[in-house]
Amino acid sequence: MTATETRALHEMNASVKKRFFLFGSWVLLSSLIFSSAISTFIRISVSNPDASHLILIPFISAGVMFVERSKVFRDLAYDRLLGGCFLFLACGAALVSRFAGGGAALDVKFSASILALALSWVAGFAFLFGQSAFRAGYFPLLFLFLMIPLPKSFLDHIVFLLQLGSTWVAENLFDLLGVPVLREGFVLHLSRFNIEVAQECSGIRSSMALLVLALLISHFWLNRFWTKALFVVSGLLMMILKNGIRIATLSLLAIYVDPDFLLGKLHQEGGIVFFSLALLLLLPVLALLQRWESRIPVATAPANSPRDP
Repeated sequence: MTATETRALHEMNASVKKRFFLFGSWVLLSSLIFSSAISTFIRISVSNPDASHLILIPFISAGVMFVERSKVFRDLAYDRLLGGCFLFLACGAALVSRFAGGGAALDVKFSASILALALSWVAGFAFLFGQSAFRAGYFPLLFLFLMIPLPKSFLDHIVFLLQLGSTWVAENLFDLLGVPVLREGFVLHLSRFNIEVAQECSGIRSSMALLVLALLISHFWLNRFWTKALFVVSGLLMMILKNGIRIATLSLLAIYVDPDFLLGKLHQEGGIVFFSLALLLLLPVLALLQRWESRIPVATAPANSPRDP
């Protein structure tokens, strides 16, 4: 390596270190600006089981970025236009969080604050690393938005759909197994007792964890957009299926083995068992999609194209 090449390499390393230092300072400054929202964010993540995954999202995003660092940080540049666009969006979200009404809109204000924080981080990345790095690191950057808490009104709709789907799956499993059941809304009337699929039984916590895992698996193990989308959709459906299986299993054990199963450890702490079952059910889906990808022909150069000597 010549002296000129060595000097160029040192200059490039110094430039990269400078960018990372500036980005770290950007993240620290924006975190200080939104320190009140971050404090609430941490408190909710620690105290609310349904939101316990939120605090992990920034660290998972950073981990994915680190794993793919050779691809993401291959071509660096400053991009004021792209960074300015995201900074403009961040300021808009911050204004919503500042001037939105009180009362029922408090959770919307909080969500807007975290959205503004995430957008400011993305803006800093775009400013300091450029469009090429932004495109290469699109997944961890988009993944970062999963840290935004859903407003209660929107979350209630999701819980309702999970309740509806879980009740339907449990009812059909009972019918398939020949167990007499009468469904009335979210209540399943069985021979010995009634089961209500309440909001607490919707499985929202494990469902969000399954969604996060489905996104990560699709990113690392699948290559095409449509196969990734199909796998994530399969993960969403698997959320409902595994919760319906859990309800039916506990009910059958209570009917034919011991009624205490409805209040025992399998009900209170057995979520990991059915979560693992959902992951196992996703493995054949992943294998099938990978096989489909392998059968898709790869574009080749035309036969009459010029060849290298």
